[in-house]
Amino acid sequence: MARVNGQIWETRPLEFWDRAKELRAGWEQSAESKEKIVGQGHGAWAGAFPAITIIEDNPRGSTIAAKDMPFARTARLASEVRGWGRELCGYHGVLWGCQFLGQNPDGTPFNNRKLVVPMPATCDQHTKRGIQCRDFEPVPQWQGDATVYVGENDFDREVEMVNHRVYNELKMINDIERIFGQKFDEDAMREIVGLYSKVAEYRAEIFMMQMNTPAPLSAKDLYSFYTLGGRLTIDPVELEKFWKLVRDEIRWRVDNKIAAVGTERFRFLEAHPPQYSFLKYYRYLEQYGAVCVGSQYTNFTAAVYERKPNGEVAQRETNPPRRQIGIEEFKTREDLFRRTPELNIRGPGGFKSDENHRPYALNEFADMYHCDGAFFWVWRCGVGCTMTRKEQAIRLRRAGYSVLTYEGSAPGDPTDLDEKRFLEQLDAWMETNNLVKYEN
Repeated sequence: MARVNGQIWETRPLEFWDRAKELRAGWEQSAESKEKIVGQGHGAWAGAFPAITIIEDNPRGSTIAAKDMPFARTARLASEVRGWGRELCGYHGVLWGCQFLGQNPDGTPFNNRKLVVPMPATCDQHTKRGIQCRDFEPVPQWQGDATVYVGENDFDREVEMVNHRVYNELKMINDIERIFGQKFDEDAMREIVGLYSKVAEYRAEIFMMQMNTPAPLSAKDLYSFYTLGGRLTIDPVELEKFWKLVRDEIRWRVDNKIAAVGTERFRFLEAHPPQYSFLKYYRYLEQYGAVCVGSQYTNFTAAVYERKPNGEVAQRETNPPRRQIGIEEFKTREDLFRRTPELNIRGPGGFKSDENHRPYALNEFADMYHCDGAFFWVWRCGVGCTMTRKEQAIRLRRAGYSVLTYEGSAPGDPTDLDEKRFLEQLDAWMETNNLVKYEN
């Protein structure tokens, strides 16, 4: 399975990088704008209201942890002294700490939430994170809801699950109109859903091309921009232009064999997010010619692709099947919410394809992406992010993949990360795969 030693690939800086940074900076600036009503959670529907900005805890918490560790520690301490211990997700500890301190890292006042909409997710702390914001300053709360089941596909059941989800979304939108006196702009939503459909196409193409050898992107690249349009809600028109730009450049890089790591000879997957304060571990492993091709967290692959019986890798069939719908087909508000990104990403197909419900999903990921190994962070918080992780490692080892696990506090909390010991373990992992560092 190992790559051929000695092969050198051409590398080049990503040309879309500056645009990605501009969009990210613009989101960070608008995310705490005092002039806007801010809702916690994320949703495409936010763009259909004139004065709502969506703030999602994960990207804000990870950004602060990566950029300003002293402040992040202070913020987590502010949460801890109020009874939220270290088993709390680091993202939430940082964001709630900002709330308790009343300020952002740059000293500007923290903008308290006016509405909280905790979303359901594999990590059970997502559901609880709105409670602290609601209790800190009494605000309306709408709990996100999505049903899940395991077992064989059942079309009739999934239709009812979608109906239930649409009903909840519509009722929430009606309450937002009533509470804030804002009119939901259906024409704007119609355009948003159409643009997000195009973005989904571009993403699917990109992650298919990521299976190429050499890999055109590394996980470190992906973590810098993959949230644009998902957890980071930005202008849909600019979003569509950006992902088309990315798709076109990655296609060119694949055609011309431009690599993320010029000495690629060992490919590995990563399960769920990394320690954001120590992203240099990717660069450290590149000295061995090792490249992280991503994870089901960055690549959305578990819900998008599968290995067909004939050996071909193709998009996964879901019930109801995913399909592209022209903007003119959206006639009612209900039609719009049946095709929101949340129903595509968080709907039955996406949930059921997650590794916690399909035990061998990561084996399939490793196979499709031609991996040699896997690296698992085993977090002490966020039960959903670590559930069955050790069992998954066993399944991969039995399939012949080299697997390393490392325990830490949380992606946004490096308290228990021993950096020196971590690097030593990475060295040992590479040595067991008969790899040594390149001198240059």
